[in-house]
Amino acid sequence: MAIHQILRRSLSAGKRSNSTDVPKGHLAVYVGESEKKRFVIPLSYLNEPLFQDLLCRAEEEFGFDHPMGGLTIPCSQDLFINLTSSLARR
Repeated sequence: MAIHQILRRSLSAGKRSNSTDVPKGHLAVYVGESEKKRFVIPLSYLNEPLFQDLLCRAEEEFGFDHPMGGLTIPCSQDLFINLTSSLARR
């Protein structure tokens, strides 16, 4: 249930920003520990257990108040790239 709340709030925050560059079926997320970088990922990743672990970490760190105005994931960019690369190969 908490993952759905994170996404619902992040998606509604994204509607307030310029989200026209996010293709249908994708989601923009901000990743990084100090400097945040924006990534656009397929919505299908949200069903993956490894990605859901990242969402739980985001909830623990930020609750439902994401400082970038969109979903912020508190992990290194290298870890995120490795995880999404492995998901893309499935």
